[in-house]
Amino acid sequence: MTELLDDTRLEQTAVVANSAMNRDRRLAAYRRELGFDPVAWLLARPGPQRWLDVGCGSAHALFEASESLSGRVRIVGLDLVDYFGGPSRPGIDLVTASVLDWNPDEPFDLITSVHALHYVGDKLAALSRMSSWLTADGHLAANFDTSALRNRNGAALGRQLSTALRRNGFDYNSRTHRITRTGVARPVWEFRYLGADAHAGPNYTGQEAVGSHYE
Repeated sequence: MTELLDDTRLEQTAVVANSAMNRDRRLAAYRRELGFDPVAWLLARPGPQRWLDVGCGSAHALFEASESLSGRVRIVGLDLVDYFGGPSRPGIDLVTASVLDWNPDEPFDLITSVHALHYVGDKLAALSRMSSWLTADGHLAANFDTSALRNRNGAALGRQLSTALRRNGFDYNSRTHRITRTGVARPVWEFRYLGADAHAGPNYTGQEAVGSHYE
């Protein structure tokens, strides 16, 4: 039987709490992985904006972005491990916390997550929380692997999950492994989280990832 961990134990495992894992991405990687330019997207909108990056790693991409955003955007970088590539800068708040525990003071116009949800246990809870932090016309974009969500016996949730994502307003591209939604929401799922498998093995990126089990 696969040993399923709760999220507190999961966050202490080597596959999650690894300071070198996926933590040094630059802004060009964000454009490639998300399929759009977050800086251009934010600059095209009127008025002050707020951007949350979940799993920001070193935050080097956010440091780069802030040079072009010229104080028009308040940026929050959230990561489970405090291995930021420098001190916080004007316009950037760096927060060490889990996406499953942290709560923002204000909603965000843009929420991104580049390959970070692969290491979260309750991935559906993470999607729900992130969706609830959006503004009325805010945008969420993240890398997401539906094959990592499995039932008690280890089989992928498949069509049942795809239907639930659509019903809750998410668009998922299985070719690019990107999930998006527009507008604040509080999704309702028919699944109950059972725990996480820290030994699920490599996912489509070729790196070790976390399996999330539901019933």
